[in-house]
Amino acid sequence: QVQLVESGGGLVQPGGSLRLSCAGPGSIFSNSDMAWYRQAPGEQRELVAAITRGGSTNYADSVKGRFTISRDNAQNSVYLQMNSLKPEDTAVYYCNADHYYYRDLRDRYWGRGTQVTVSS
Repeated sequence: QVQLVESGGGLVQPGGSLRLSCAGPGSIFSNSDMAWYRQAPGEQRELVAAITRGGSTNYADSVKGRFTISRDNAQNSVYLQMNSLKPEDTAVYYCNADHYYYRDLRDRYWGRGTQVTVSS
């Protein structure tokens, strides 16, 4: 079973920063598009940021200019740098991997999530 492990969540004041990390097995990481999703209480899970195998990125409008997604294939890790955090960023953040195992065929994997709370 593929395991993605997130870390870096916590409690931060508005305007503060956090850096989330997600590590996965090397057997899938290099051939996976990676993403961060989040889910607030009572809300649907939403895409926050994504990075392709080639390094292209895209962001939710609500986080553009504040969050940066990056990946380190040598470390089998993906990161989410979150700056200028707002209370509305409070959610459980999930790491996601879309692993392409044959042409356009893919498996999807999720981490267990890490809590981010933005509050004074």
